Amino acid sequence: MIRQFELVERVKSYDHDADEDAINRAYVFATKYHGSQKRASGDPYFSHPVEVAGILTDLKLDHNSIITALLHDVVEDTEASLETVEKAFGAHIARLVDGVTKLTRLELQSEESKYAENFRKLVLAMSDDIRVLLVKLADRLHNMQTLKYIKKEEKRRRIARETMDIYAPLAERIGMHRFKDKLEDLSFAELNPEARESIVKRLDFLKGEDDDNLAKKIIDELNKVIKAQGIEGEVFGRLKAPYSIWKKMQRKAVTFEQLSDIMAFRLIVKDMANCYQALGVIHGSYPVVPGRFKDYISTPKPNGYKSIHTCVIGPEKHKIEIQIRTAEMHDIAEMGVAAHWSYKQGGEHMEGRQYRWLRELLDILDHASNPEEFLEHTKMEMFQDQVFCFTPKGALLSLPSGSTPIDFAYAVHTEVGNTCVGAKVNGRMVPFRSILHNGDQVQILTSKNQKPSPDWEKFVVSGKAKACIRRYIRLQERDQYSSLGHQMVQKVFRQEGYEFTEKGIEGILGKFHMDQSEDLYVSVGQGHHSAREVLVAVYPGARVLPKSPSPGSQRKKQKTSGAKDNGLPIKGLIPGMAVHYARCCHPLPGDRIVGIVTTGKGVTIHTIDCDNLVNYQDTPERWIDVSWDSMEVEGPQHTARLKLIVANEPGCLGGLSVVIGKNQGNISNLKIVHRSMDFFEMMIDVEVTDVKHLADITAALRAMSVVNSVERARN
Repeated sequence: MIRQFELVERVKSYDHDADEDAINRAYVFATKYHGSQKRASGDPYFSHPVEVAGILTDLKLDHNSIITALLHDVVEDTEASLETVEKAFGAHIARLVDGVTKLTRLELQSEESKYAENFRKLVLAMSDDIRVLLVKLADRLHNMQTLKYIKKEEKRRRIARETMDIYAPLAERIGMHRFKDKLEDLSFAELNPEARESIVKRLDFLKGEDDDNLAKKIIDELNKVIKAQGIEGEVFGRLKAPYSIWKKMQRKAVTFEQLSDIMAFRLIVKDMANCYQALGVIHGSYPVVPGRFKDYISTPKPNGYKSIHTCVIGPEKHKIEIQIRTAEMHDIAEMGVAAHWSYKQGGEHMEGRQYRWLRELLDILDHASNPEEFLEHTKMEMFQDQVFCFTPKGALLSLPSGSTPIDFAYAVHTEVGNTCVGAKVNGRMVPFRSILHNGDQVQILTSKNQKPSPDWEKFVVSGKAKACIRRYIRLQERDQYSSLGHQMVQKVFRQEGYEFTEKGIEGILGKFHMDQSEDLYVSVGQGHHSAREVLVAVYPGARVLPKSPSPGSQRKKQKTSGAKDNGLPIKGLIPGMAVHYARCCHPLPGDRIVGIVTTGKGVTIHTIDCDNLVNYQDTPERWIDVSWDSMEVEGPQHTARLKLIVANEPGCLGGLSVVIGKNQGNISNLKIVHRSMDFFEMMIDVEVTDVKHLADITAALRAMSVVNSVERARN
């Protein structure tokens, strides 16, 4: 365990202005309050915060971070209160300690939902001050180093999985690759000890052979080549971490022996200009492996990582990976955010919101409905490789690999994503499903009348885009379910001759275990409760629904009744929400229609002569009278299905398309269901506005000489 004077000396060695008295007081304070507490290893509990503080001194963090590390467990595990800490060390230290304490308190009870809630709290705490995350990572590293002392295997594996899923990616996101490698390796040892042991043995075997001599030969020759051109720099080599090797074996589906870059070589030069000069020298001296060059100096990674990566057939005819960077770039690559304390003394840049990736996590947090969804989207955001694209003004945005223009739009701004109607990539219009590539320039076209489509969620990959789309759809669904339920309840009251009042609805909310009338309307709209149940709750003497007539009489009633007066008015809503249009009969404005309530999904609209209505004859409570909204002048497009028999002649399909297009129809799907030498039988889905529009298209098709017959398909 690090002694008190040793810890102070470590801090003073890199920060001469550190508050020595405060560090000493924190050491004594923690020793006093932790007292005789023991860890699972049998060591005094106080050894843990001291070791965490020691890890942070290796990162050369400011004295406030060291004090926070010493105190990070006292509020949770001892009698000391946050007020006691604030009185002894000030509000600033108390706020940092509180940030870490909240996380620990949740972690101790962490299970599935608490695991997600824990991470949500972490994001909020580190957005206030990034040092909360640095202390937490050091705390997690020491806990992983002593993980073997925990007796329960299940608990060890849970902690290791949490470390692999959350803390290692977070370390990478703030550029702390040294931490990331250690956390991954310790987790790997617990989660897959056999695989790790196998890789470690092979690495030891390579070291035991002449591999060290080979590496030395490569380093010596590269140094000679660089120095011969007058470039100040030195080449180093290091073996990659076992987990990094394992991941590459998994990703590329290769064996250990097939890997060509188990050792990475780094060239550290004087300045940025030397980086590019050295690159030119290396490329001029050795054959370059195509597709392996990356310039992270001109386009740094989101975590601030800068380096040039290249791969060549180098000395001894071996394929080698070389990273070229300056000493400052190397420190930032290894220690990330923590390295800035070495180059920028002082704590004026501590707030976490300055980091774009953290702002994106906060955006996801704003749009997620619960901690589990937040965790799902965040893991998606953190685990994927990046692709770099430009806005029309030249601003650089980093996105997960496989991103589409919709992902790009949401990365620019949530409102840009919500109103996106089109996208140009490198000046050319592209479909929303198009995959973006490094260097693409993307222009997003917007319209205030546009709304997110549920279909977008099927192909976007970024966590923010998925969270924003889900949130918008969720709010739209609730509004539509509420509106639909409200209309259904009003209609039943009116049909049965009872007065409908909001006061009456509010009086029976307790019977349904709800707090607001809107919640009750949503439940009715979703089909969880019927409008008649609400009527009976308000008026207990209301008559019970009589036994349903047959579907035939229901249809007859629909045809003879004044739909305008009795039917629940509907209009074209976003498909898949409160109102669905049945695919069996493809109802159109102008058709006689009926609604069937489906539990949890709202109302499905069928034409009154749909054959599938016979399936609902025994559940009359699910039938509701509906009609098309007469106020809807220019509604959305609806899909109608046509069945055609056409002559098998050259150009007939093109002729059909032209006729449909001239009549303002749009073919959304076409399927040839039967073909012969003379005729083709096909189904065509056409987007139209209403029944009259479809009749116009049908008439135009029948006038074609190649069309034998055309009729509306009902199933």
